[in-house]
Amino acid sequence: MKFTRNLIALSAAALMATSAFAMGAPEYKAAKDQISADYKANKQKCDAMEGNAKDVCQKEAKGAEKVAKAELDAQYKPSDKASYKAREAKADADYEVAKEKCDDLSGNAKDVCVKDAKAAHVSAKENAKMARAAAKPADTSAAKQADVAEARKDASAEKNEANYKAAKERCDAMSGDAKSKCVDDAKRMHGQN
Repeated sequence: MKFTRNLIALSAAALMATSAFAMGAPEYKAAKDQISADYKANKQKCDAMEGNAKDVCQKEAKGAEKVAKAELDAQYKPSDKASYKAREAKADADYEVAKEKCDDLSGNAKDVCVKDAKAAHVSAKENAKMARAAAKPADTSAAKQADVAEARKDASAEKNEANYKAAKERCDAMSGDAKSKCVDDAKRMHGQN
């Protein structure tokens, strides 16, 4: 899948390099067709794989397609909303792949893996929200600062909650006093009362 990531990176770099120029409908359609062709080629590579490796490959291919389409839309019709949707698509794609990779595990290790994936997903989505708040125009500088501060506060609370759940899941592998201390440490570390 390294090839897929490199292809995505090159495609994104090419899109960014041309972002200084207005993209017309023909260029947009050609880029969209290329994304579809890349997806089909990447998905076809997955056919040679088996088991969870095949599932991960398919999630990576589908995620790459969704991210590329969202980034293309953000380039074709630039806006705060389109940029946010591109960041959100990246967060969702990474989450789907991470969850699928957890299927190779079992028991508490799998539970921890899923919680870690969720925590990373929440963090990425909250970072996208903060970036959107920072990019939004405001009537005054003070209003913009207040909006960004509120977004940061909300993001911090959401991230702490998700990270706490992941840390608490790690504690489930323990028992007795060790588990109680682990949970208390997780609460303290992630601001949970």
